Amino acid sequence: MTMLADNISLHLSGFDLLRNVSIEIEAGKVTAIVGPNGAGKSSLLKVLTGEMEPTNGAVFLNQQPLHHWELEQKAQMLAVLPQHTLLNFPFTADEVVGLGRIPHQTGSAKDAQIVSEALELVDASYLQKRFYTQMSGGEKQRVQLARVLAQIWQPSALGEQFLVLDEPTSAFDLSHQKLTLDIVRNLASRGIAVVMVLHDLNLAARCADNLVVFNGGVIEASGSPEDVLTEPLIEKVFGVKVTVAQHPVTNRPLVIS
Repeated sequence: MTMLADNISLHLSGFDLLRNVSIEIEAGKVTAIVGPNGAGKSSLLKVLTGEMEPTNGAVFLNQQPLHHWELEQKAQMLAVLPQHTLLNFPFTADEVVGLGRIPHQTGSAKDAQIVSEALELVDASYLQKRFYTQMSGGEKQRVQLARVLAQIWQPSALGEQFLVLDEPTSAFDLSHQKLTLDIVRNLASRGIAVVMVLHDLNLAARCADNLVVFNGGVIEASGSPEDVLTEPLIEKVFGVKVTVAQHPVTNRPLVIS
């Protein structure tokens, strides 16, 4: 079972943000979406997650139209980390991550265990009792990542689970970028479908099973990183001449500008 966007378009304020886009997000795989600013990447994520209704087309979650699922049911299968999360209340990290357990009826003891494990996974155990408003940008982003991980920590009887991340590594240093990609790969190995927007082509090449290149509201190319990341395509979409080599460790494409 998958998440499927079927021929979706999004027309907003006189602009076609998405035009006849079809994409399938497969369970157990990492799908990375890349493209220049304004290409429609975040708009696609908002339509996939139900934050925005498409002007045309439909989105299906585990073979049901997305809007057919009740909110609590959807929250047990679909966890979303937006690019910017506004939270100005003096919640501790424990309390913020605990928000991810609201859709579940697992009891306070189990929830507390999951919150603790999620914070440990993202290297943020030391933040458990610190107020969110007193954290650095990278610390906040790690706590928010722990929140969405806690939301899909256990399998759902309703169907496959999906993790949607919009620029999840933007505030991270190198070690936490690597940690995040390792977490994402591990989730995929457990059968969770991961879809994320990334700006860094090399990070995308490193972790993605499927790479989708967006440009002007349409899919310019999709496939494996090896098939998609070619010098002519990168120059066409991003307007930059690059050399594409092979990474000496991962053997994935390495984009050198």
